[in-house]
Amino acid sequence: MSVTKKNLKDAIINRRSIRKVKKNENITKERINEVLKTAIHAPSSFNMQSGRIVVVMNDEHEKFWDIVKETLRSRVPEENFGTTVERLQGFRDGVGTILFFENQETIEQIQDKAPSYKEQFPYWSHQGSAMLQYAIWMSLSAEGIGASIQHYNPIIDEEVKKTWDIPGKWSLVAQMPFGEPNEQPGEKTLLPFEDVVKFY
Repeated sequence: MSVTKKNLKDAIINRRSIRKVKKNENITKERINEVLKTAIHAPSSFNMQSGRIVVVMNDEHEKFWDIVKETLRSRVPEENFGTTVERLQGFRDGVGTILFFENQETIEQIQDKAPSYKEQFPYWSHQGSAMLQYAIWMSLSAEGIGASIQHYNPIIDEEVKKTWDIPGKWSLVAQMPFGEPNEQPGEKTLLPFEDVVKFY
């Protein structure tokens, strides 16, 4: 499918945080796979391609959010835990979660190849991850699939790596639960264009 100027514009404008998602049998592994095949063309500094993706779906997805809940149980005050569980359930009710990692081994290798930029590569790797996350998020949104970006790392990292046998050099950056939208997004406000963009 070709991307026209109009549908790219719509995808950018209509992408929103959908924090309550639900199951839908039409959101299949094959469909998500096609979204990811396109989105991994997102750029990265020096083309280092340090981003790594793990997709957990169905029972594995629910297991992931159970790990988050149990990790938070000892960290959130008891009087606030009910609200936390309710929020997490909005993610758990979905179809799956995309876990974004950065491969530190790749970053170290490129640091060796370009030592004059050594200090910058960790920052640039996160910029690359952000572009990858955004490309996937826009692609899901264009497909009518609800998603949001969550950050329960680093407190869940150890358990996640153990549960899914994630390589030790992969660093968890973000989590994107997805599914059929189960809420209307709230109103989105933007700063005045003139405050953000300057022409000279």
